[in-house]
Amino acid sequence: MIVTLIVAAEISFWILLGLGLATRYLLRWRRTSTALLVGLPLVDLTLYALTVLDLRGGAAPSWTHALAASYAGFSIGYGPSLVRWADRHFLYRFAGGPKPPPSPKYGPERTRYEWQIAGRTVVSAAITLSLITLLVPLSGGSAHFGTFTQWYLKLGLAAVVNVAVAGCYSLWPKQPPAGVVVEDGRVVSDKGSTRV
Repeated sequence: MIVTLIVAAEISFWILLGLGLATRYLLRWRRTSTALLVGLPLVDLTLYALTVLDLRGGAAPSWTHALAASYAGFSIGYGPSLVRWADRHFLYRFAGGPKPPPSPKYGPERTRYEWQIAGRTVVSAAITLSLITLLVPLSGGSAHFGTFTQWYLKLGLAAVVNVAVAGCYSLWPKQPPAGVVVEDGRVVSDKGSTRV
């Protein structure tokens, strides 16, 4: 049942996001759009609540329950940046907005970008692990910490790796190759060619 709920939540998330952006840019209903976009985290929190109810109902705890908790953690950690990304691309594709710039590749801008990714990963991992930990007392005794041990290890490792990568960019900022013109960390021209 949890796998079905996860699939339903994933589909609902993207439908709500699409409806939110469509009502904002195509119908010009800004308040409706805001309400739909604010509702995005509620999808994942509802999934988490249903996960707790499933465990309390006697379901055997498994990785699917932890995966359901990770959706809420991802939604809080990465959700705002995902919505901003989708907003820029929707505006460009359907409402005549400017083309979204690519992620910075070089210099201090790239370093900042890597720290933003690391920060989102750490927040997502911390929230996910907190929610997974809460499954134990909320499950009415059916879940145990040992059931979710590998989630602690994997999410902890993901956070450490992201911080280490950002730290490497701080110590050794990526420099553009010779002949490449860069503005704000993004390639403007490469050996006399126009915009890349």
